[in-house]
Amino acid sequence: MGLESHLGDNIMTTTLNTMVNWARKSSLWPMPFGLACCAIEMMAAVAPRYDLARFGAEVFRFSPRQSDLMIVAGTLTYKMASVARRIYDQMPEPKWVIAMGACAISGGVFNTYSVVQGLDQVMPVDVYLPGCPPRPEALIHAIMEIQKKIEKESVLNTK
Repeated sequence: MGLESHLGDNIMTTTLNTMVNWARKSSLWPMPFGLACCAIEMMAAVAPRYDLARFGAEVFRFSPRQSDLMIVAGTLTYKMASVARRIYDQMPEPKWVIAMGACAISGGVFNTYSVVQGLDQVMPVDVYLPGCPPRPEALIHAIMEIQKKIEKESVLNTK
């Protein structure tokens, strides 16, 4: 005997947070930032075998102003760190970041003066995806984790 009984079959009621978060999580626009071998696995994830389109993230955008998810895949050097940060800053809010691979997470096997020992030193990271390189299924799981995070956000609150 609520409001739904008076509205009919073609109308549903929901909260603004639920509706906006559903739209955001169902239409992620990832921007690949492929730096090493992890980028090959990232490309495989959008191929027909793994079908990333099932999760609403099928079209990679190569413009930061059209993206809301940045996937940093591979070894980040100090020369590329400023470029990565500049691209991250150009993305509109809300935005999310996946650190893909051991090299992006912690520098991996490259413990040298020229490699950033963790992407989180350059920008905030939402999901860490371990592996060398991680399989496409793992990237799909990371995107699903981002979607779970988006579901819990509030429209009025920003990062």
